[in-house]
Amino acid sequence: MSSEYIEIKDKIYLHICDWGEGKPVVFIPGWPLGHEMFEYQLTQLPQHGYRCIGISMRGFGKSSKPWGEYSYDVFADDLQSVIHSLVLDNVTLVGFSMGGAIALRYMARHKGDRIANLALCGAAVPCFTSRPDFPYGFEPGAVDSFIKLCYSDRAKLNADFGNIFFKNSTTASPELLNWFRSLGMEASPQATAACLATLRDSDLREDMRSVNVPTVIFHGLHDQICQFELAETMAGSSEALLIGEEEKVARAEAMTVGAKAKVTGAQAMAAGTEPAAGGIRGAKLICFENSGHALFYEEKDKFNTELRNFIDQKSSTGNDFFPI
Repeated sequence: MSSEYIEIKDKIYLHICDWGEGKPVVFIPGWPLGHEMFEYQLTQLPQHGYRCIGISMRGFGKSSKPWGEYSYDVFADDLQSVIHSLVLDNVTLVGFSMGGAIALRYMARHKGDRIANLALCGAAVPCFTSRPDFPYGFEPGAVDSFIKLCYSDRAKLNADFGNIFFKNSTTASPELLNWFRSLGMEASPQATAACLATLRDSDLREDMRSVNVPTVIFHGLHDQICQFELAETMAGSSEALLIGEEEKVARAEAMTVGAKAKVTGAQAMAAGTEPAAGGIRGAKLICFENSGHALFYEEKDKFNTELRNFIDQKSSTGNDFFPI
């Protein structure tokens, strides 16, 4: 195997990209993608003095695709194996979507081993699905239907998610959308379905208490996959943090999309249900007003700049950076 692959155990290899020199930044992609999704971070940040490591988790991208368990615990253990193999320290850990959930589980399971900073981006945290005491996210039955579709027409499942991945049809070219769909089709079918079940069933509210490093939350205001209320919950707030009236209107409009599959925060509040208290201690929330789920692409310049500012402990460039 070349240096692009790291054997973690039992002849299971993870495909990585390791570019640049400087402060280490580890990127964990979301379901069902490999590290290639971070192309516009992995090619740009090394030019500013960062060592960027993208990891395709088992079952995805060009990594090994064993039959077996695909849980956050397994992924967290795999992540620790890579970090140790590369002898990394003082890492900024960046997790997107399901990758954010994996990053959070790593912080809890491995007590933040070798992590200096945590960035959760469009993260599927603390819960991807709604439940009696947590009104946000997809309904569990909707995820059941995704799993069923995965086993009958996985290409359509990828296409359907691609259609709601971006804010709207104008923020990504047809060619880019096709590329994202192709990345999803590189995944193991079994891993694709198993991770949907993990997303459906996992509750990371207790994991949030374990974070003891500086943490930033990047989230798209128009996210139709991990709605904005998840970011507010991570930040310890049940309402948008100090955003202006125009942003509030935009958020309300964004939350009407995909209403059949999700319960919005406004609906939950009207029903008298309050979100769980708590959040990540000291977390800072940056709202990406012009993004859906794909904030790392739709506002990639802002994403990269804010990530650099966070790593280097500089102030945010925008007005939506809120210490909690």
